[in-house]
Amino acid sequence: MEEIQNNKLLLSQTSDLDRVAFYKKTYAHVAGGVLVFILFEYLLLQSNTIVEFALSMTEGYRWLIMLGGFMFITNYAERMALKTPDKNKQYLAYGLYILAEAFIFVPLIYIAAFYMESGPEMLNQAAIVTLALFSGLTAIVFLTKKDFSFLKTGLTIGFFIAIGLIIAGSLFGFNLGLWFSVGMCLLAGGSILYQTSNLINKYTTEDYIPAALGLFASLMLLFWYILSIFMSRD
Repeated sequence: MEEIQNNKLLLSQTSDLDRVAFYKKTYAHVAGGVLVFILFEYLLLQSNTIVEFALSMTEGYRWLIMLGGFMFITNYAERMALKTPDKNKQYLAYGLYILAEAFIFVPLIYIAAFYMESGPEMLNQAAIVTLALFSGLTAIVFLTKKDFSFLKTGLTIGFFIAIGLIIAGSLFGFNLGLWFSVGMCLLAGGSILYQTSNLINKYTTEDYIPAALGLFASLMLLFWYILSIFMSRD
């Protein structure tokens, strides 16, 4: 492994003090992303126009258009955050991604909050379970120091299968059901292990914003499907 990557030190080649500082920056940015997501979500839900538009995009092929747009923004934000050394552009990419996440969550959170019997309590429970699982999976990587990069191929195949099932469900109008949500939670968990492993083994000392974006994306995927499981039981 080379010590220098794009004139930046690889994290694995730095001192313990520098690594701890990097981890603190990364997880502070993940926490900041969650707070910004909550703010964006609150503001979006205040607009009836945005809520109605988001709900209309969940019907049939429109959901595929919405997912396609979200995937495009995700890909663009991740590439921008990784490829540019400019911190302002990295923050812009992170903010754009958080806004896209907030928008795609509008229908799910609106239905959970206003149409489900337990409402806000369900959202709180789903958030607590998500954070607990995220913390536990992250701790596994840090405690074992195992390299989970081998998960990449399995995660890629799993996500392609999931996308295929989502497309089929949207086109043919069938509900993917509880077990699909459980399977997606397992994929999200694997993604958290993979992203945390990258945090330790692949990033340079200046990559805390791209690292935070990857962890935030996995966290929100886990939250989406845990909330979906809670909603299916209500």
